[in-house]
Amino acid sequence: MRRTNSRQAGFTIVELMIVIMIIGVLASIVLPGIRSNAVRARMSEAILALSPCKNTVTELYNSGGDPPGAGNWGCEVTADASQYVDSISTSDEGVIKASLRGFNDLRIDFHNLTLAPLDNTGNLPTPGGLVRSWRCGSPLPTDFGGTDVPPQYLPGSCKG
Repeated sequence: MRRTNSRQAGFTIVELMIVIMIIGVLASIVLPGIRSNAVRARMSEAILALSPCKNTVTELYNSGGDPPGAGNWGCEVTADASQYVDSISTSDEGVIKASLRGFNDLRIDFHNLTLAPLDNTGNLPTPGGLVRSWRCGSPLPTDFGGTDVPPQYLPGSCKG
């Protein structure tokens, strides 16, 4: 007759605690980066919601038209513009301001994001001027009050 060994094999409690500690350290390093990237992705969606207004302002300037005045560009939205944008308003020069909401993060909710059209000199265009580029996320008060979202939550394409 042959006897079998009844001893059980497995991990000791110390080995399990070491593995759990390593997982905890890795999670504490990785999770903040994942969260900030998720916020930047949501901010990109908010900027995308401003595209129709951005196109309207660009077309008006590039066709040689005169700015219609604050709130008269035809692309303003007073409520529920998108999942992350509550309202969209415009200034006399065509600077677009979005009121943000829906992020479930008070560092961003209830803040403003601005897009400003720029001519070839880097200034706001004058009537009859052309839009060459856009300034996104600038804290400058000349940009319709400016963006008050912390810069670390803005996507790379929107750093003022």
